[in-house]
Amino acid sequence: MNTKNQYNRREFLKTSVLGLAGGTLLSACSDHGRSPPAMVRQPEDVDPVVDPASLEKPDLTLGFVPVNDCIPFAVAYTKGFFKKYGLNVRLSRESSWAASRDGVIFGRLDAAPVVSGAVVNARNGAEGARPAPLCAAMTIHRHGNAITMNRGMWDAGVRPLHEYHGDVERMGRDIRAYFQALPPSQRTVAVVLSSAIYEYFIRYLLTLSGMNPRRDFRIVIIPPPQMVTNMRIGAMSMYMVAEPWNTRAIVGNEGVGFTFAHGAEIWRGHPDRLLAVMESFIERYPKTYRSLVKAMVEACRWADRPENREEIAELASLRAFTGPPAKFTRPALVGEYNYGGFDDQPRIVNLPDATMFFELPDRIKGSPRDHSTFLWQSDALWLMSQAALWKQTPGLPSDPIGVAKRAWRTDLYREIVGEIGIQCPEEAYKTIPGDLFIDKRPFDPFDLEGYISSFSSKIH
Repeated sequence: MNTKNQYNRREFLKTSVLGLAGGTLLSACSDHGRSPPAMVRQPEDVDPVVDPASLEKPDLTLGFVPVNDCIPFAVAYTKGFFKKYGLNVRLSRESSWAASRDGVIFGRLDAAPVVSGAVVNARNGAEGARPAPLCAAMTIHRHGNAITMNRGMWDAGVRPLHEYHGDVERMGRDIRAYFQALPPSQRTVAVVLSSAIYEYFIRYLLTLSGMNPRRDFRIVIIPPPQMVTNMRIGAMSMYMVAEPWNTRAIVGNEGVGFTFAHGAEIWRGHPDRLLAVMESFIERYPKTYRSLVKAMVEACRWADRPENREEIAELASLRAFTGPPAKFTRPALVGEYNYGGFDDQPRIVNLPDATMFFELPDRIKGSPRDHSTFLWQSDALWLMSQAALWKQTPGLPSDPIGVAKRAWRTDLYREIVGEIGIQCPEEAYKTIPGDLFIDKRPFDPFDLEGYISSFSSKIH
């Protein structure tokens, strides 16, 4: 395939804003005849533990994208955690992950969730973009995403990853046979943002399947709510996105595809979304930033409790947030996940770690004090290794550890959550064991060149 014909992946859609004013969330978008959105209000009986007058900037505009990732923002707003820490928040519904990231970079948003990879790649000027000093001190959640494949891949014999029982070679043959039967112009896959973890997972999968994603594929960028429609019209063979836009695609719902794998089946424990701000925000408004992180961490803890999972599925489904019925948002939140398929066979799997907001299973923890909102800077190094591997940056930065420290503010996170009684790992780096990756390949954060070279022979 002639790579000059690839789409310009730095383009992004104009932002669609959904405002939060006067305590009421109002939709700025039509919804094809559905009833008006429910009024979503902050509680009135919250006693702040932080005086708004003590904050440098108590009035904040925060972005979110209509996927399940918005849950911590919805919880912090509706349960009063923002108010508790002296913040008056307006939420802005963003049309895409590029809009969410760039809203922070260009100052329209004070903070917003970004796809994992966006922070370090903004700093490193990935794909020729002007470097921007983004920072993050916490994750919003881990997992919560999946790869959806179309009916054609099912008919060609591809099945959900867990049905291969670890036989990656057989999986690769099936995926490779489907794409090799297509003309090069139709080898198209979609992700929500370039230079970010979903793209790296797709490239990882295609490389394992014996193909060269740099040479043989067109990887296009599509906002999450448009994924199902684009698969229906044949715009791509597979896509990776956060829920509920995978569950919505399966038979019994929209019927245009099936879930091939959760992101957790590619890398169990991976960070999905980070809370991004500009470095200047932390410097100018240190007290405000501490309040924001505390409110979001408390919201993540609340959302993570099993007894609250049904409620957050309903909350996420409101038109103010994602819009689809709770039957789409619920499976990845309560862990009753249906992979779908076109053979009328049930594929409901119990996945208690399908979306992790705070607690982590022991096999994923890097230390006994580990939890989901804690940022391991070694994860940032994995993301930098992928950007270098796929030529999105001119190799690794001269000081990747220094970039990780400046971009992922693990040190600041420890201080902030320590004030509310949360203990953290003392380390910032960990080796990720091979059994957490799809191909059993471990990641040593102190041997980035060796890790990159273990892939590069397959893609040249």
